[in-house]
Amino acid sequence: MVTYLDAAATTRVDPRVAEVVLHWMTEDFGNAGSRTHEYGSRAKRGVQQSRQYLASTFGAEPDELIFTSGATESNNIALLGLAPHGAQSGQRHIITSAIEHKAVIEPLEHLQSRGFEVDFIEPGLSGRVSVDAVLERLRPDTLLVSLMHVNNETGVVQPVVELAERLRDTPTYLHVDAAQGYGKLSQDLTAPIDLISVSGHKIGAPKGVGMLVARHQGWDELPLQPIMFGGGQERGLRPGTLPVPLIMGLAEAARIFQKEHAQWNKSAAELRSRLLDALAKTRFRINGDQDHVVPHILNLSFDGVDAEALIVLLKEQVAVATGSACTSASYTPSHVLTAMGLPEESASNGLRLSWFPDQASDLDVDALAALVAHMQSDAS
Repeated sequence: MVTYLDAAATTRVDPRVAEVVLHWMTEDFGNAGSRTHEYGSRAKRGVQQSRQYLASTFGAEPDELIFTSGATESNNIALLGLAPHGAQSGQRHIITSAIEHKAVIEPLEHLQSRGFEVDFIEPGLSGRVSVDAVLERLRPDTLLVSLMHVNNETGVVQPVVELAERLRDTPTYLHVDAAQGYGKLSQDLTAPIDLISVSGHKIGAPKGVGMLVARHQGWDELPLQPIMFGGGQERGLRPGTLPVPLIMGLAEAARIFQKEHAQWNKSAAELRSRLLDALAKTRFRINGDQDHVVPHILNLSFDGVDAEALIVLLKEQVAVATGSACTSASYTPSHVLTAMGLPEESASNGLRLSWFPDQASDLDVDALAALVAHMQSDAS
């Protein structure tokens, strides 16, 4: 059986979550916007309870949470939705990093085409953007800083908590793409971050549901404008019928992850240690600062080995990727590893191993290491 080592791309839906989703699809299947019968009322109550619980995981109020289809949509609402305010106020400067997911980079490139100035900070070999590097670029006309929580290719944790505190007394908003960090480092996301994007399918919820946290500024709401129209749901920022089964599944996944996180973290770290111990017989480098990293993502470059060829060799044993699922089909050097300053050969050959412990417990680390060592021996 092939062991799944691509959890940074997506995870299996937890069977307990699937049971909840199925219930709300087949029994309590009402529309939360229907107010004339009990089916709609039950759906509405379910959504309200889920919203309240999920908001509490950020230390936020329920009306600060907007349900979306995932982090990509949340990112677009946050970045493109704030742009009209920036244009009207003369704040057309945005700071971000060159290692962001394409779901952040591409909306910001779109804003560049509309006259915004975007600074893309390169983090260096550590893969970690320094707070000072951000603050040095801060200007009176800086509308927004957008910095991811956990890098999806290297697992390096970015200093979003410190940055939130440092930006707190400035007129600059902070957006954090927390697709990889929510659930794993949830305490970080209670920091005073203005906008937070989340995807459910990274923590065992179904694909197609996520959240945007948009915190109030005192008594005022953030000056977001909708990018879609029709229906007025979710404070007018995300129109359309609420996907009640997916929302209920997202809340259930978050509850499970919160309850079982300590064991999950311990098991993920143990598998990381077993992997690295077994791979000690091979020649490799770990990409990214290992003092600031989540336990379940490991990015490696193996000496003398083509990553794509290695994936083919390993396909009967493990499911792995060279990087983000959104870009891995292009066979181009990783933009993350390139921005970190790795040589082109290394940037083209980064192999990302990522796991949920319960989906990778059967991994034969010794067999994996033996295949890599054999390939390196043949190449030398």
